[in-house]
Amino acid sequence: MAQWRERWSLTRRIGIMGGTFDPIHYGHLIGAEEARFRFGLEKVIFMPCGQPPHKKDYPVTPARHRLAMVLLATASNPYFQVSTEEIERPGPSYTIDTIRSYRERFGEALDLYFITGADAILEILTWKENTELIRLTRFIGITRPGYDLTALNQRLPPSYLERIDILEIPTIDISSTQLRQRVCTGEPIRYLTPDPVRDYIAKEGLYRNANQKTEVGR
Repeated sequence: MAQWRERWSLTRRIGIMGGTFDPIHYGHLIGAEEARFRFGLEKVIFMPCGQPPHKKDYPVTPARHRLAMVLLATASNPYFQVSTEEIERPGPSYTIDTIRSYRERFGEALDLYFITGADAILEILTWKENTELIRLTRFIGITRPGYDLTALNQRLPPSYLERIDILEIPTIDISSTQLRQRVCTGEPIRYLTPDPVRDYIAKEGLYRNANQKTEVGR
């Protein structure tokens, strides 16, 4: 059972930030904190996926490492919490299963927001049971100032757009892909991710070889 469950019995408005977090970086943290403040969220739950449902173009790091890095990165913020729900759930980590689980536990009284990048929301029509998903939760799409909303408005139907809020955050050009590449080529990642995460990557020897095999299992 996810360790945070007991502490959420009185929560009325929460955000869930899902992702692979391979590795987590300051872009994730800034987006989560800005969403928490702008939308009056009581907490933001970071939800590392167990098995990404969409094929990745790189070997995904084992969940135990990704979870450890998320715990290290969020430890200093009392409004951030980490859930192991998707890691513990067998099979691919579908967002609809997570959102449905929250609705079953807390009911309609809960204001639920799913936080992710605006570019990811562009692909929402490919997500499992996306019609039901957009009904059960609102989305916060994180983006940079000046983001062109044309593609979003053209690709998604009005019923979806009504459930999506776009949130601009301070400009910061960081991605997990960039961090993995920098570690692989021996470049520094200081100031791109919290120091405890950087130290963990070095200690565990993560991302040193772009083609390294990862262990099987969640």
